[in-house]
Amino acid sequence: MLNQIVIKSMPLIPKIIIKKVASKYIAGPQLSDAVRVTQELMKKNGMSTIDVLGEFVTTKDRALHEKEMSQKVIEAIHQNQLKTYLSIKPTSLGLGIDEQFAYDNISYLVKMANELGIFVRLDMENSPYTSKTIALYKKLRENGFSQVGLVFQAYMKRSEDDIKSLLDYNPSIRLCKGIYRESPQIAFQGKKEIRENYKKLLRILFENSCYIGIATHDEELIQDALAYINSNKIEKDKYEFQMLLGVREKRRDEILAMGHNLRVYVPFGEDWYGYATRRLKENPNMASQIVKAMFYNG
Repeated sequence: MLNQIVIKSMPLIPKIIIKKVASKYIAGPQLSDAVRVTQELMKKNGMSTIDVLGEFVTTKDRALHEKEMSQKVIEAIHQNQLKTYLSIKPTSLGLGIDEQFAYDNISYLVKMANELGIFVRLDMENSPYTSKTIALYKKLRENGFSQVGLVFQAYMKRSEDDIKSLLDYNPSIRLCKGIYRESPQIAFQGKKEIRENYKKLLRILFENSCYIGIATHDEELIQDALAYINSNKIEKDKYEFQMLLGVREKRRDEILAMGHNLRVYVPFGEDWYGYATRRLKENPNMASQIVKAMFYNG
């Protein structure tokens, strides 16, 4: 009960409290923080994907600023020889403003990254941008950019058809459950049906030899993926597990110790609030930490 009350009251909670609790999910405000976290992961044989926090940008000037920040990420990856790649939210680069403008920004970054041997992942945002993001991905691939991937969300009812429509591209797919609030008309709502669809999509991707980022903290889905990999003798260069920074770190280290590839999503930047509140809403048990942060120091 308390958890739900705190989560529903989150818009009324001072941002400084949210920031204190959510800091474990974010590398820090600076690119150097993301570099440091990635280097720490590399010491454990882990990898990362670096994301500049910011989304749903409404002006071209802001989108160009986000483009410049992403360019700096690519340069830092190259200069520090990091085992990481760039994740970008298409709306942060103008997808909600003008599709051609967004494509120009994103293709510039993909070209720059690919020339340095660096992969780029297009994040999937909420449903108004699903078709636009898929179209953007197809355009990049058709224009010769091969080191670019996409994300699909298992709670979206359309994801199976969308994945099947891309199989000819032999895509690299990050498969997650999904976190944005969507209507029952277009998205599964129950935990069981989301899990079952995740398992179904995972098998479609494996059966069609796609490279898969198994992005989940759900133990049932982790166990299912491990069982499928073991029973089908899937080579370790065909998949990787993916987790968020600050979430299930013990389990993360166990998966690494088993010899599987694992990548951690490492966001950084000043525009942290939207990302942080979604993480906290996804994990209502964090409510107790919010309460402690409100009433206690240290």
